[in-house]
Amino acid sequence: MSELAKLGLNGVKEIFHNISYDELFEHEKRNGEGRVSDNGTFMVDTGIFTGRSPKDKYFVKQDESQKYIAWGKINQPITKELFDKLLAKAKKQLSGSDLYVQDAYCGASAKSKRSVRFVTQVAWQAHFVKNMFIRPSQQELKNFKPDFVVFNACKCVNDSFKEDGLNSEVFVIFNVEENIAVIGGTWYGGEMKKGIFSMMNYWLPLEGKLSMHCSANVGKDGDTALFFGLSGTGKTTLSTDPHRKLIGDDEHGWDDDGVFNFEGGCYAKCINLDPSSEPEIYGAIKRNALLENVVADENGVVDYKDGSKTENTRVSYPIEHIQNHEPSLSAGHPKNIIFLTADAFGVLPPVSKLTKEQAMYYFLSGYTAKVAGTERGITEPVATFSACFGEPFMPLHPTVYAKLLGEKIDKHGVNVYLVNTGWSGGAYGVGKRMSIKATRACINAILDGSITKCEFENFDKFNLAIPKALDGVETKLLNPINTWANADEYRVTRDKLAAMFEANFKRYEDVKEGIEYAKAGPKN
Repeated sequence: MSELAKLGLNGVKEIFHNISYDELFEHEKRNGEGRVSDNGTFMVDTGIFTGRSPKDKYFVKQDESQKYIAWGKINQPITKELFDKLLAKAKKQLSGSDLYVQDAYCGASAKSKRSVRFVTQVAWQAHFVKNMFIRPSQQELKNFKPDFVVFNACKCVNDSFKEDGLNSEVFVIFNVEENIAVIGGTWYGGEMKKGIFSMMNYWLPLEGKLSMHCSANVGKDGDTALFFGLSGTGKTTLSTDPHRKLIGDDEHGWDDDGVFNFEGGCYAKCINLDPSSEPEIYGAIKRNALLENVVADENGVVDYKDGSKTENTRVSYPIEHIQNHEPSLSAGHPKNIIFLTADAFGVLPPVSKLTKEQAMYYFLSGYTAKVAGTERGITEPVATFSACFGEPFMPLHPTVYAKLLGEKIDKHGVNVYLVNTGWSGGAYGVGKRMSIKATRACINAILDGSITKCEFENFDKFNLAIPKALDGVETKLLNPINTWANADEYRVTRDKLAAMFEANFKRYEDVKEGIEYAKAGPKN
């Protein structure tokens, strides 16, 4: 029986297996799946879902994985019986039509990679997968055997979700024991990307390897840097540097040999994309890239400022579109780790040096802030805490990842910094967003080591070490209190944010590591 026959699908008309970019492009046009931009990039809309559907993500609760998974609102349980029912429903939808099957690797490390097969009815989703994962050679494809299979039945909905006790007609389910995921009811390509990331976050830590929601690049002297951050903090933008080779922009592993990318492409935000400040990303948008939910005129000219469909406009592209990338998608152990936060309260300094204990505290906190206009109902800054800067994708308890990170920081003598890419001079609506130029200056000082020669002072309440002066950054920006018109208002807002950190960290008060690292946080 062939590998494709094992999929258990009936009456499939034609299978387009690992077809080329050019063939996918022709299928996308023929199927009417989108439009072509003025420079030849294919553009698609993902329907009502322009982002992930986190409340519809489930893991099958069964032995032996159930003893490792941190069950709760993020990792929701589903029975094996219900999984089987929805898988059968999805396979029925996929049967009787043309299918696109794409084989890919997740993980640039030979010791850690997984082989993944994606099955979908939509050509652009196969295109997305081809962009985002590591593309096997023709020789590797001849002997390809999947470790994991994703059935993407985006056209299939679960009408009986209420009877089944689920959140909606959408379902994204992972069966760890059977190495299968099934997606129904959502067209958003990011479900496939982050779904496999979730699985890597399950597999690797159980092997003693750290999986990370971060970007990475490497300098000419082999100095590796990691950039952790939630969406909108600058993870992709700041790691894409003409003077350093890009390893990857979002998902990495760290084992005994060093750092390696999980992916073979990048998935960048497009809203307000500016060729003058982000030339590498802007230049990557060309044939073989795939634009999502952007607005274009009748001539196919994209207006990147237009967020009328969504603020989460995106582009996926093969990493080869970034001229200065690291072909091996890997590098040695990091010299510097940078935590990125977009603080919309205007409280945190643009750059701070962290102790090992503070690094663990801010890693487990995973702080950023949402601002008005990005989500319905948000009218003022809202603090967001996402453990390990990626909790929605972490099946295990956050302290599992934190413990591994701490061990590696100690073993390899890594420097850790907190960089605020958010607001200064006041909260959102009053202050201004940190300029990319100022943030770049902070990042450059970290990467070239010049920040270590600075004189530092203590940042009140948070007890962070901040430089008194730094080349390329206006001195008054370095301590936020100096940028506010009213220092008393600043202190009130600072204390309010500190209290939010303390309240969030109470979730760890019953865990040994949490009690230990709580001492490194802000104190009211």
